[in-house]
Parts: sequence; C-alpha cells; structure tokens
Amino acid sequence: MRVATYAVPAAKGAGAGECAVFHFGTGQGGGVDDNVARWAKQFEGAPAPKSAAATVAGMRVTRAEVAGTYLAPGGPMMQSTGKKTGYRLVGAIVEAPGGNVFFKLTGPAATVAAAQAELDARVASVRRK
Repeated sequence: MRVATYAVPAAKGAGAGECAVFHFGTGQGGGVDDNVARWAKQFEGAPAPKSAAATVAGMRVTRAEVAGTYLAPGGPMMQSTGKKTGYRLVGAIVEAPGGNVFFKLTGPAATVAAAQAELDARVASVRRK
C-alpha cells in the first residue's frame, strides 16, 4: 500500500525526516477524518490537528498538521518504536477518483518546516489520470 518513501534531509541541527505516499485503491484506506484522527493519535496525547481543505485539479485535498511527541509507530502492528520529542507531521489526503492518496511528512519540526514547501508543491502537482 506504500507507493513511495522519500528520505527528507535533516535541517541544520535536526535529524532527517521521511515522506511516505500511500494508495490503497477505491474505497480502501479509510475516510479522510478517520485518517486525520489516526495521524493525531500517533502523537502523545493525540493533540487536535490543524486542518484545511483545498481543491487541486478538481479533487478535494485535506491538509493536516500535528506537532509534539511522536510515538513513532512502525511494524505490522504499528506499535511505538520509541517516543521522539519535537516532531511534526504534515499530511495531505487527495480524494482521487481511484481512491484516496495519502502524503505523510514526518520528522523533527525544523526538518519538516524546511521540506514543507516541497511537499505542498508535490501535492499541488497531482492530476487525474
């Protein structure tokens, strides 16, 4: 279900990040609100995410941001691999005709801030097939 994983270079004084892209197919992967809530639960205390909606190439895009102590889920059961303080997640969900496409950028806050414009540009470039 993971279509791509991009290594995000570390910002000065911070660690590297990651941008993952997921596509599960039509009707798969859960709804937008469920996924935004799942992203928030990946942070200690499940802070309320900031979210906004836009339209790209006629498709609705929901963008969400969460920051705090990341629980670093991984593996088949998505269990925490250790807490990481000062982390940030910027995600975008494109409601595409063939199923939602999920972009999830995570890493130290400074690294995510440095990569955010590139993520926004990538999401803005999506087109219908």
